[in-house]
Amino acid sequence: MRHLALLPLLFALVLTTPGCPGGQGGGETASPAPVASSASYQVEFETTKGKIVLEIHPDWSPRGEARFRELVESGYFDGCSFFRVVSGFVVQFGISGTPALNEKWSGKTIDDDPVRETNSRGTLTFAKTGAPNSRTTQLFFNLTDNPRLDGMGFAPFAKVVSGMDVIDSLYAGYGEGAPRGSGPAQDRLTSEGDAYLSKDFPKLDKILTAKVVSAGQ
Repeated sequence: MRHLALLPLLFALVLTTPGCPGGQGGGETASPAPVASSASYQVEFETTKGKIVLEIHPDWSPRGEARFRELVESGYFDGCSFFRVVSGFVVQFGISGTPALNEKWSGKTIDDDPVRETNSRGTLTFAKTGAPNSRTTQLFFNLTDNPRLDGMGFAPFAKVVSGMDVIDSLYAGYGEGAPRGSGPAQDRLTSEGDAYLSKDFPKLDKILTAKVVSAGQ
């Protein structure tokens, strides 16, 4: 998939890995929406800057929450870098440093959810392309209130309850990714993984571990 170069910068934040297909991946039949539970639960990220605790709300975005929990419980986020940090806007992550994992997940898109909660500061939302049903593994934290994203179909499913200061402190010196800026190029990160980041972007912070710390029903 090409970069959506003609879209404004606001859309640029949500580009998933350029090699990921839009729509349903791999010709798989879309699964029915999970049954939304009102029971929230917490997930903890241990990062290179400290702990982040998230409160997950399945009723905000059932498909998004189900994919996120699947990724957490599989260990996908362990070692993932915060590869795009744009001060006053978003922090993006969710491309594995292991290329084989990116290949495994690239076609596993999930259907969109209705937007039930605004993209306020501290919310966590899946990234996507401009195509429908294109969410896979990438996510972003909102560093400020970004209500414009609501109308573009970005459905938050979680909110930071502890550690927003950690998110604010993540290394932001590389800024936007290529081709708009000097930060990591998503296609190279996808195909080359940590070898690429260690060589060219050694200051990036990362998630060391991610785990469910209180289970919802």
